[in-house]
Amino acid sequence: MRKVLCVEPVIFIYIFGTSLTSPLVQQFIYRRLWEEEFNSTFISDSNATYCEQNKSSPTFIKQKEVQEKASVFNMQLDLTGAVPSLIVAFVIVANGDRQGRKKSLVLPSMGALIANICLAVISYFSLSLSALFAVAFITGLFGSMATFLGGGFAFIADVCHDEKQKTTRIAVVDLIFGVVSGLAGLSSGYFLRGIGFTWTFVTASLLHVVNITYIIFFLEDTVGVSEFQHEAPASCKELLGETFSGVYMLFKTSPYKKRILIILLLFTFMTYMFNMIGGTSLFTLYELDEPLCWNEVYIGYGVAAITSVSLTSFLGVYLFSKCLKDIYIVFIGIFSYIGGMVMAAFAKTTLLMFLVRVPSLLCFMPIPVLRSMLSKVVLPGEQGAVFACIACLEVVTGTVSLSVFNILYAATVAWFSGFSFLLSAGLCLIPLAVLCWLLCTSWNGEELALLVPEEVSSIESTDS
Repeated sequence: MRKVLCVEPVIFIYIFGTSLTSPLVQQFIYRRLWEEEFNSTFISDSNATYCEQNKSSPTFIKQKEVQEKASVFNMQLDLTGAVPSLIVAFVIVANGDRQGRKKSLVLPSMGALIANICLAVISYFSLSLSALFAVAFITGLFGSMATFLGGGFAFIADVCHDEKQKTTRIAVVDLIFGVVSGLAGLSSGYFLRGIGFTWTFVTASLLHVVNITYIIFFLEDTVGVSEFQHEAPASCKELLGETFSGVYMLFKTSPYKKRILIILLLFTFMTYMFNMIGGTSLFTLYELDEPLCWNEVYIGYGVAAITSVSLTSFLGVYLFSKCLKDIYIVFIGIFSYIGGMVMAAFAKTTLLMFLVRVPSLLCFMPIPVLRSMLSKVVLPGEQGAVFACIACLEVVTGTVSLSVFNILYAATVAWFSGFSFLLSAGLCLIPLAVLCWLLCTSWNGEELALLVPEEVSSIESTDS
């Protein structure tokens, strides 16, 4: 059977299945906590969820308590899956340079399949919410989203030899991520209203079955595993040794300027991801609360609005890359995010909340561009190591960010629910400061024009 090097269908199906259930899990938790707090069935009609807006009412106070409990519960759930996924992502993605990329694609897909089956069982039998912690831990053991994206981006870096093509194709993957997430988010409300939680989780499980089949039987690996089979480590200890050795050598053998550039780019990527993940993760809870009081369909519309942001961010990368250096594209994207978060902090009507996406139209640009910048700086044999670093940073940053912002939201929702959005915008000054420092020093030369492999070799020989 002839195999193909097209990884985009795998990413499409995985993201759709994951994004279909992600907002449902938050709503499932919110509804169950609501029912426990009010000792009554959660009410939802065609226009909005039941939502008390009289601040002197006892119901309003209980409503805020549900918001706080849901926020803290989500934070604990994220922490449960973070530690195992961090380890698995680092090991599997880094070893992809020697043992192939398909492992980092199939394992998270299997974990997502198991998780959705468990979620369907929990929903159908109305099991305790505590069972969700076991589901999160199991998903983390299979690597979750970080391992999948790390392997996917490394796969694309392997097949792209032209540097401009690499930036564009990585941007295409982020476009797929945004568009599919939006479509899945839009669908989730209708799935929930039409077939309920249980059968929506079953539907997502079937999608992951299709994905696993495609990866195993139709996708060709970019790394010739057979070439390395005779060198395969005999034990887990040797495997871990090789894994950490690859990442260690990435920094150890690199010249000073290249090493500092990698660290600064990783730091910029991490700080921007921290703000973006933390800020946007609160949208669902914010929209469920007064005065918006959205129901599942409106929440789906809100998630779907990310589609337009992904499209415009992709077009921005495509067009700006023809006339601007990558670092300027990152600047534009960060300012776009700041504008959206400031507007979200004061959005008190449905129309205004939807319009938040307008200033945020280019906010996704820094993510693919920074990934591409890092990929261009390193040699072909170091792609797995650098994407393993990115994957681990995404896990750590995402987990810490979700924990910090959920705790902060729980502490501030009673007096100003938009405070977390303002903080997210303010903290973007950190990556902006790093980029400004790069531009104002000698780092605005070839290093930031972004090194193709030949330039890397010349700089290494110069520094040595």
